[in-house]
Amino acid sequence: MLFSIFEATNVRKLSFLVFLLCILISFKDQNADTKRDLKAPEWSSSSSSSPSSSSPRDWSPLMLASRAVFLSVEEEDGEEAYRTLEYDFYRDSCPQAESIVRAVIRYLYRVRSDVAPALLRLVFHDCFIEGCDASVLLDAFEGTDSEKDSPPNESLKGFDLIDIIKEELEQVCPGVVSCADILVLAAREGVVQAGGPFYPLFTGRRDSMVSFSDTATNELPSPQADLSETLASFASRGFDSRETVSLLGAHSIGVIHCKFFRNRLYDFGRTNQPDPSLDSDFLNLMRSKCSNISSTSSAPSPSVVGAPSSSTSTAPSSHFDGSPSSSSLTSSYLHSFEDTLSSAVEEQGVDMAYDGPEVGFGTVYYRSLLQGKGILYADQQLMTGEETGIWVRAYASDATMFRRDFALAMMKLSNLRALTAPMGQIRLNCSKVA
Repeated sequence: MLFSIFEATNVRKLSFLVFLLCILISFKDQNADTKRDLKAPEWSSSSSSSPSSSSPRDWSPLMLASRAVFLSVEEEDGEEAYRTLEYDFYRDSCPQAESIVRAVIRYLYRVRSDVAPALLRLVFHDCFIEGCDASVLLDAFEGTDSEKDSPPNESLKGFDLIDIIKEELEQVCPGVVSCADILVLAAREGVVQAGGPFYPLFTGRRDSMVSFSDTATNELPSPQADLSETLASFASRGFDSRETVSLLGAHSIGVIHCKFFRNRLYDFGRTNQPDPSLDSDFLNLMRSKCSNISSTSSAPSPSVVGAPSSSTSTAPSSHFDGSPSSSSLTSSYLHSFEDTLSSAVEEQGVDMAYDGPEVGFGTVYYRSLLQGKGILYADQQLMTGEETGIWVRAYASDATMFRRDFALAMMKLSNLRALTAPMGQIRLNCSKVA
């Protein structure tokens, strides 16, 4: 009996070492995975040749590491929710699902500049509140408040992007692919298009039938939070300091509107003075981009992950040009998409890469923190902690390390409390309960 226990313990230790080895090997293969995925052929009605149709023996080390994470959680926690999430879940019911998501995001990214940051912020706001169940997409119904209307979510964008993808999928595989899966897959493809890492995702999520407006109001991390508050908020979802710092690297893309940090420039802590920690040259630069004139509308507080995105873009053409055909992209969605673009009001804002474009997803963000030029207060606070400061410096100097850690953190975020059958449902319209 004692020998069996000892042997089982050694097996678990050996499994953990194998998992670590997979992560180390993925350093070399991660860029190859990204490039190979970007070169994947567009989907068609007669072909399913895409990364989602590969067999387990074709998985990259990062995919194997992802699988190891799931097996570890399943063994230790015994949670039923994780057991039905699997790689290529739709291989029989909708083999083109991931290819369709990829094709639509590629097209939209060419015509709309805010796709990646909008989807990143949307998936964070969904998964951080009661798990990745697409509850953030629901409109208010039957006396139930919508998460969309909670103060931290009032500036969210990207709902129309999810609707466009859902419409495409419903025409090919009616009632099969969940809005929750669409959201995590679309966010992943947005990251890739923005120059970030590709990361494998398990699918099989189901959609929530309820919304959690109060939870969103009270539990999303604030961009005005001190470091201790930010770390405590992420720790409540199982993220350690390293993972928190890597997730905040999402702030390397997109535009942050002035209303979210104007107080740092003119009235920090209601002192009628700027944040004393701001470098004077940086302060003057930010003031030149953001005047001391508040918007006529009230400014909701964004969450600390994801930034309001640029509304500057070009209206799409009437067809996908190599992607899904115009017949599959309904005219009503195209007209809605164009109306959204043409009616968008340009607000004052600062590109997160304000100092000029540089190579490397995440590089600008971490280097700006080292220079004391973090735009959001919560971002700059990372440099006040010993451990978080170590990771900021590490990511600023090692892009490969950041890309690996960001990919793993996004995989973990995308798996938070996933809702699976028999719980939940598959919505036909992502904003309404079926």
